[in-house]
Amino acid sequence: MKCFATLLLTLFTMTGGLCYAAGQEVPVKKTAADKPAKVVPNKRSPIDWKRLNRDPQKIPPFYLPDPLVLNNGYRVTDAKQWQTVRRPQLLELFAEYEYGHTPGGKPKEFAVEKISESKALDGKAIMRQITLKFSSDPKIPKLHVLMFVPADAKGPVPAFVGLNFKGNHTVCNDPNIVTGMIWDEQFDPAALPRQAKEEERGTQHSRWEPEFLVENGFALLTAYYQDIDVDVNDEFTRGIHLLYNKDSNARRTDSQWGKIGSWAWALSRIMDYIETDKSINAKQVCLIGHSRLGKTALWAGAQDERFAIVISNNSGCGGASLGRHFFGEFPLFLADVRPHWFCEKYHRLAKIVEQIPIDQHELIALIAPRPVYVASATQDSGADPEGEFLSALNADVVYKLLGLPGIGNVTAMPKPDCPVGETIGYHLRTGKHQVTLYDWQQYVRFAKKHFMQ
Repeated sequence: MKCFATLLLTLFTMTGGLCYAAGQEVPVKKTAADKPAKVVPNKRSPIDWKRLNRDPQKIPPFYLPDPLVLNNGYRVTDAKQWQTVRRPQLLELFAEYEYGHTPGGKPKEFAVEKISESKALDGKAIMRQITLKFSSDPKIPKLHVLMFVPADAKGPVPAFVGLNFKGNHTVCNDPNIVTGMIWDEQFDPAALPRQAKEEERGTQHSRWEPEFLVENGFALLTAYYQDIDVDVNDEFTRGIHLLYNKDSNARRTDSQWGKIGSWAWALSRIMDYIETDKSINAKQVCLIGHSRLGKTALWAGAQDERFAIVISNNSGCGGASLGRHFFGEFPLFLADVRPHWFCEKYHRLAKIVEQIPIDQHELIALIAPRPVYVASATQDSGADPEGEFLSALNADVVYKLLGLPGIGNVTAMPKPDCPVGETIGYHLRTGKHQVTLYDWQQYVRFAKKHFMQ
């Protein structure tokens, strides 16, 4: 994939913003009186993939909010001010304007049921299956977690944690993995689940590479994301929302959590379990997600500082990619086609993204000072690889403020298959919208680098 046009950054002291213009070697200077350009259509329309801009020359100039400017307009000057003032402000802004407010922490009735333990992966791993329960109410869903821990471990091991798309049985072709009910990806509110099929076992193995992980000394924990909340626009009448929304007929507030929020909530509940498992080093847990679950991982990692490293794989708009970078999927498009992922206010303001006072580089900055990794793919234009890179690049100022190397000396998007960065990692893999062994190799290398320091 050809590298996109070079983009240069100018810091505007009067506006506290960052301005980009596509295809310019020297940025056009703006004044505080200049109005930001609209970067998304102002008209709603049916689902139509032709709405996506795939021409980098058609990306309009855009402004980015500065993550180091406080709500009152003053600038963050030190690490303490970031941690105690600006970081809480940004968390609240993302909850209010994009993902909704995540309720509570660990439920009072949280309980762990051990299902099974057996050898797996030709004896290289101990496979455990547990069920996380959140309420005695049968309407409240349970979360079934599949674990692989290195069989030769001499003590607690680091781990990767992430939600899967197709069910635990698809992660590995092992007959001992319990099968359950699966929702086919059709985004139909009237759809019903079906029983998982035997022939589906191991069909998502290449997305998880459990052998590679245990051979490198890492445990893997995963759960089926639709166990906790079905990925359809069902007016939030099912799933974990019922634990907190007692009246399912009540009108939703503007900033009530969407389904990305509920999936992120589930990841924190897995972390609650990890803190009780002596075979896992709870201080060395890497959170990973792909596509919409990459969006989920970033939001979960921003909120829950127990995750030591956060990894976004091809997460696109609403994840790592800048909403103001009008390429591939964009906020209004997602608000139209996946309204259940976000809060109501996001839907209303997505017509003109400048009305949203945040952008995704600030979500990545919320991971600081913990390491974060963003990955793109050359044939994944819908996820906007350049927009993902620019988010990582513009989160760097926060890492630098905290005395960390951030993305290093990188100023331009790297060539394919050339990983870059330090505390912020990035790579552009050759290929499609997927998780591959190459991706895992970079994530394991990144984790080892930071955990061995």
